[in-house]
Amino acid sequence: MTLRATGDLISIEPRDFPTNRGGLCQKGWTAADLLDHPERITTPLIRQDGELRPASWEDALTLIASRITSIQRRYDENAVAVFGGGGLTNEKSYALGKFARVALRTRNIDYNGRFCMSSAAAAGIRAFGIDRGLPFPLADVGSADTLLLVGANVAETMPPFGRWLADQKARGGTLIVIDPRATPTAKQATLHLQPTPGTDLAIANALLHIALTEGLLDKDYLAERTTGFDEVRRTVANYWPARVERLTGVPVQDLESAARALAGAERAIILTARGAEQHAKGVDTVSAFINLALALGLPGRPGSGYGCLTGQGNGQGGREHGQKADQLPGYRKIDDPEARRHVAGVWGVDPGMLPGPGVSAYELLDALGTEAGPKAMLLFGSNPVVSAPRAGRVTERIRSLEFLVVADFLLSETAALADVVLPTAMWAEEDGTMTNLEGRVLRRHAVRRPPGQARTDLQILHALAERLGVAHGFPEDPAEVFAELRRASAGGIADYQGVTWERIDARDGVFWPCPDEDGPDTPRMFTERFGTPDGRARMTPVEHRPAAEEPCADYPYYLTTGRVLAQYQSGTQTRRVDALRRAAPRAFVELHPDLAARLGVTDGEALTVTSRRGEVTAPARLSDAIREDTVFMPFHWAGKGRANTLTNDALDPVSRMPEFKVCAVRLERTAG
Repeated sequence: MTLRATGDLISIEPRDFPTNRGGLCQKGWTAADLLDHPERITTPLIRQDGELRPASWEDALTLIASRITSIQRRYDENAVAVFGGGGLTNEKSYALGKFARVALRTRNIDYNGRFCMSSAAAAGIRAFGIDRGLPFPLADVGSADTLLLVGANVAETMPPFGRWLADQKARGGTLIVIDPRATPTAKQATLHLQPTPGTDLAIANALLHIALTEGLLDKDYLAERTTGFDEVRRTVANYWPARVERLTGVPVQDLESAARALAGAERAIILTARGAEQHAKGVDTVSAFINLALALGLPGRPGSGYGCLTGQGNGQGGREHGQKADQLPGYRKIDDPEARRHVAGVWGVDPGMLPGPGVSAYELLDALGTEAGPKAMLLFGSNPVVSAPRAGRVTERIRSLEFLVVADFLLSETAALADVVLPTAMWAEEDGTMTNLEGRVLRRHAVRRPPGQARTDLQILHALAERLGVAHGFPEDPAEVFAELRRASAGGIADYQGVTWERIDARDGVFWPCPDEDGPDTPRMFTERFGTPDGRARMTPVEHRPAAEEPCADYPYYLTTGRVLAQYQSGTQTRRVDALRRAAPRAFVELHPDLAARLGVTDGEALTVTSRRGEVTAPARLSDAIREDTVFMPFHWAGKGRANTLTNDALDPVSRMPEFKVCAVRLERTAG
């Protein structure tokens, strides 16, 4: 899109950009409505006598620095935590990670992207040595003869993506969708596999089993470009179609049709998304689909490959430059001595002063206020009171903090609990860069100044660092921050050294890795080698295992969660846009009419959903698009309809991703 400022009026106009070709969803077209929203925070707020009241920047910053210093003096540096977001620009993500490690010297930093991309990222690194959502241009999707979408409802979550599906369909392509719901995306599919929630891994192994037994594998590719196939072959031998039909509910005929469509295509792409990844076995599930892609010889071929769909505005860039507990800029590991030496050199500090790795997002939130956990937290660009799993417990932990600071432009449910709220700039009011799901670094241009006393996050970090005794190293100018980011990322997996703002503007973005300002970038990866030491992709044998919490007599149904078209993430922004609120005004519980009949529930009737972690109430929405053993709730709302009150905090052992996508619940008609 293109922004235009006419006086105080900001308008959004379509732009023929390579990824969306001028298309936006309703959320994009209405985004400017929030810039001057009456609930916009434009002055700092300090809690006094239990109420958040307007204050000066001087008072707010002085209070924050004083409380941080006092808490760290009484405990230690790790008593202060930082929590970031996948919507922050690359410059802000980078500065926030540096601020935690240099100004606060705390290991306790993570971000909400842990709830989004971490399982796909871990599986990609395990297999390819590199995590980039799409290692090929998005346009490849439109040219694929067969496209497999696993747990992806792009018609509602990424509507502009639908243009590539339309191109693929117009070419006569086959679309296969794996999803427990007949979503708007699944209804477009040539073949819809509708499994029991939490059984995607078994399907992937079955598809590979079929391709193997029918002689459909690319043996030359396996021999020349991969390792580990023999162990994978022995594992998938146990996933014959009849057994997997019993595990998943997907008919043998559909499994065979899907395997043959993938293997028989000249160009085939496999894409996973949150439906497959937000599980306590999400990394293994993604690995199973990567194994399938490698066995068919897809990665590195034009029009073919494996990729994952990013869920947040800067979901790719946000995880590359230091917001994660175990990472330094450039996707370097914080416990790697050479990585520490390089980044410390750019930052002008002793490598020994950099803290080690912290814990993941949910573990960090769960430790807040405990004896061994952080006593204070600075939060930028996130609303965990609504978005975190087991949200009731997370809310209790946040309330137990001695001190909470939230930087935001609207009073989210988390900001409403803060001791200090700092008003921040919005997307149209600051320069910077974002990195999309293709690894394409894009520019964000400011078209106006922030209203009132609102400041950019970089200005806030600069002022806080000064008050904490770090006078240098935190510039307010995003161009200066990006120049330092380039140096810090140089030589890393996500190498931005050759990326400049001028080059981005001249070329509709630059794909990383791009190590040389005068050299090429990398729109397509893996054409000759993977990012592993020997250049070969690593295949990993993975076994299906049940969800962490299966239905039982007391909780007899599966709950799965997701998004709806007119809302986004925790709803802090979209619930305040009139057009979006009218389109999707409240939470609901989607269930099959046959299940509703057994319960005596009518459409629109209040329904109470209870898990082992709490209960919520929302209107019933009857739909034959969902399995009879499963109910669905969107997660955008707070209060009585907060879906994440119910969700399971069981974690993937590798990625530390919580199991958002499946838990056991019971359903009851709401009394009264």
